[in-house]
Amino acid sequence: MKRLGLVLLAVALCVVAARPVMAQGSLRYGVSAGILMPMGTYNDGDKLGWVAGAGATYWLPGTGNIGIRADAAYSQTKHDFNVTGNTKIIGGMASFVYALQPASAPARVMLNAGVGLYNVKITANTASGSETKVGFGGGAAVAFKMGTGSTRLVVASRFTSVSTSGSSLSFLPITVGLSFGKK
Repeated sequence: MKRLGLVLLAVALCVVAARPVMAQGSLRYGVSAGILMPMGTYNDGDKLGWVAGAGATYWLPGTGNIGIRADAAYSQTKHDFNVTGNTKIIGGMASFVYALQPASAPARVMLNAGVGLYNVKITANTASGSETKVGFGGGAAVAFKMGTGSTRLVVASRFTSVSTSGSSLSFLPITVGLSFGKK
């Protein structure tokens, strides 16, 4: 839980530090929550779980549809069968974002791909272990305008694979969130 606080603090500091840059481009930030679907061998031993996160997208000036995104998330799944325990994943990802529609569209489809750093902690019965490894991901989101303001309802998913020892841990979060800011 301490790591989640540190990650959220880092995201908040990035948002504050980026405020002067907003005059050149635009910044959107938000929060999300949803389900985490284990994939591949991760799905063999774990059930559907939950995920929560926060992130920010800086839209590059003059492009209208190309951005850079940073986000952090915390998730947890429980083990299947007669094994007590869980898998906790905390991490962050930096991504390139491409929007298919202009910012003025009522619904804006966005594609993203990036690289991140994840800590995976597995607890089973009385044993536990954790490791921090690189992860890769790609996905899509749809941002729906809410009223006349700049708030958007965002539905997103991104397939992520973390290179753990011996194999990879793959998962698919499906989230719903709110984003605020310009563009």
